[in-house]
Amino acid sequence: MGIAQLKSDMQGAPLSKKVGLALARRSFLPRAIGLGVGFFCVAAVLREQGAALWLWAVLVAHCYLWPLLALRLAQRAEAPLRVERRQVLLDSLMGGFWIATIQFNVLPTVMMLSMLAMNNTAAGGTRMVGLGLGAQVVGMGLAVLLFGFGWQPLTSQTVIYACIPMLVVHPLTIGLVLYQLAVQLGRSKRALRHLSRTDSLTQLFNRGYWKECLGLEFERCRQMAVPACLVLIDVDHFKHANDRHGHVAGDSVLREVGECISRNLRGADTAGRYGGDEFCVLLPRATQAQAHEVLERVRAAVSALRFAEAEHLQVSLSIGIAGYSPALADTTAWLNAADAALYQAKHQGRNCIVLADTPPMESSVVQPV
Repeated sequence: MGIAQLKSDMQGAPLSKKVGLALARRSFLPRAIGLGVGFFCVAAVLREQGAALWLWAVLVAHCYLWPLLALRLAQRAEAPLRVERRQVLLDSLMGGFWIATIQFNVLPTVMMLSMLAMNNTAAGGTRMVGLGLGAQVVGMGLAVLLFGFGWQPLTSQTVIYACIPMLVVHPLTIGLVLYQLAVQLGRSKRALRHLSRTDSLTQLFNRGYWKECLGLEFERCRQMAVPACLVLIDVDHFKHANDRHGHVAGDSVLREVGECISRNLRGADTAGRYGGDEFCVLLPRATQAQAHEVLERVRAAVSALRFAEAEHLQVSLSIGIAGYSPALADTTAWLNAADAALYQAKHQGRNCIVLADTPPMESSVVQPV
């Protein structure tokens, strides 16, 4: 129930609180499993020492109740990140306490020091490792004050066997948590990459990323002597429709037009939103005749669209197509050629397609439409 409540609290929380709650959630499993299996190696030494009953009670409470309490404290805190980091230091303090209590029994001591260092590194890097070492020294000092200093260089066979679960299970748990974190970071990175190159309204590529694609296609055409076409598309009289039917309807028009363009292109074509009510398309390995056939399909499909926000609204497109030519100096010249063809389409009455007057690119390698 604690984890489910933690996820619920994360929704709507400030960013700093979300980070803290996420750290508390990631820390819960290593803490619970690490203490759960660590109980056995400490208990084996306490049994050999004939420890008092109250010390057993402290050990059980620390190993099996503390992880749940730590999660709850972080969940209820106003600053869960600060609280969780303090709790990681408390883990180190208690680790130092148990190390001195079992009289620095060699194998459990080395094992607990390494596991605590692993936890502190995961929680806050080298700085947390340093703070954790300080907390461990404090914990050792408390145990020495209570029980006196002891040194037990030899580890019995029983204690060795009791340490095996922690030696095996705890590193696997840390590895699993780090793997899940790496997967989550990978997903976040892909999502950010998608957002950085996608127009939020139409879900087509934004102008910046599309122009990068244009530059790559221009270089490919120049080096490999293959055809390609650049297309600029304008939604006819969009401002008038936006003013008449409202911005909600206008956004719906742009969104559905973008989806329709994408749906009616070939698989290798690249569509983007150029800005405002303008769209842009790259058609690799396509002659102007092939591009005209594809864009005629797009134009007809958009003309057939109907919009729930404006039932009587009918949209048309003006389209300019410019094929690649070796005579083009750069991508700006290519864009200017397509823009000039688009201007002619508007001048001819809109709702039509105009091919730019550029020398054709001869190639036998073309894609079907």
